[in-house]
Amino acid sequence: MARPAGRVAALLLAAAAALLAGCASDKPKPTPLEQVTAQIAGRQVWNARLDSVRFPLAVALREGNFIVAGTDGTVLALEAQTGREVWRGQAGARLSAGVGSDGRRAAVVTVDNELVVLDQGARLWSTRLASRTATAPLVAGERVFVLGVDRVVHAFDAIDGRRLWTLQRPGEALTLAQPGVLAAHKNTLVAGIGAILTGVDPTTGSVRWEVPVTSPRGTNEVERLNDLVGPLLRLGDQLCARAFQTAVGCVSIAGPDRASLVWSRNAGGQQAIGGDAELIFGADGSDRLSAWKAGGGELAWQNERLLFRGLGAPLSAGRTVVVGDAEGQVHFLDRTDGKTLLRLPTDGSAVVGQPMLAGTTMLVVTRNGGIFAFRPE
Repeated sequence: MARPAGRVAALLLAAAAALLAGCASDKPKPTPLEQVTAQIAGRQVWNARLDSVRFPLAVALREGNFIVAGTDGTVLALEAQTGREVWRGQAGARLSAGVGSDGRRAAVVTVDNELVVLDQGARLWSTRLASRTATAPLVAGERVFVLGVDRVVHAFDAIDGRRLWTLQRPGEALTLAQPGVLAAHKNTLVAGIGAILTGVDPTTGSVRWEVPVTSPRGTNEVERLNDLVGPLLRLGDQLCARAFQTAVGCVSIAGPDRASLVWSRNAGGQQAIGGDAELIFGADGSDRLSAWKAGGGELAWQNERLLFRGLGAPLSAGRTVVVGDAEGQVHFLDRTDGKTLLRLPTDGSAVVGQPMLAGTTMLVVTRNGGIFAFRPE
């Protein structure tokens, strides 16, 4: 008897998760940390706390405020400069994804597949989604956009929650329960649908352009899994992303209806990339950190001193590239050669997601709910 497509996808997803978890359990022990003599100054300037962060958190930065969320559904807006609590809200259930914000409204998704939108911390509206969500919603242009793990994109009216449109494209049966790509570029919604970076008209849901960052490889569903991993790196009109386990690449946007692949390089890894107009940074499956030239993808340097330390997505900040690890250490590396300039601790639990920079204040969030603001000098 044939199974429904959604059921097949769910089963395949579970099988893939089990396989990847098994691979992870066989990893060698983390490389011991080298002794570091600080080459730059940096200090913690404030901290706050959530109950925990056991979902793929994306920190939002709007109007000088960091907007964060915890596992229990708490959503916080904190003044970046001082850590002062601006507002606090509650989604009413444990979270599977968040947080997206336009500065006023904030959106999260619960483990019960409920999209919840808050206005300055007050619950504004909610609606049930058809599938699980691991990607933080995007709130922009009076709309809330959601990308499910089934690769279906939904648009809702930010004021009243009315569904505006739904976009579904064909793709591989196996889907990835990891943050995908959902971002805005000028007046275009950009979504990762499988390994294809897709430009969408935000008012109608019609596709404007599609650019594959890589092609499926392998002989089975797990090996062919290559969804784009968020957050997206935006460098002016060049958009860059990692394709899960397979590649890193950049797409150039030449107009509202035109986009093309600039470069794509084979590169294993599961975490998002970071970078700037000169260099793009990312860790592979062994936590070998690489730097590629943004213009053409040529390898600039590699750092193997943090192998198997569970590195997250890196951030380019001034003369440094900053990356957190599974033991809560925050590493500040020289962007020109990858050498360690400074290391700062948090609470000993894994750094979640990508560090976020607001002016001179850098925010790092940990699995145990620690919110740490650092100021490198």
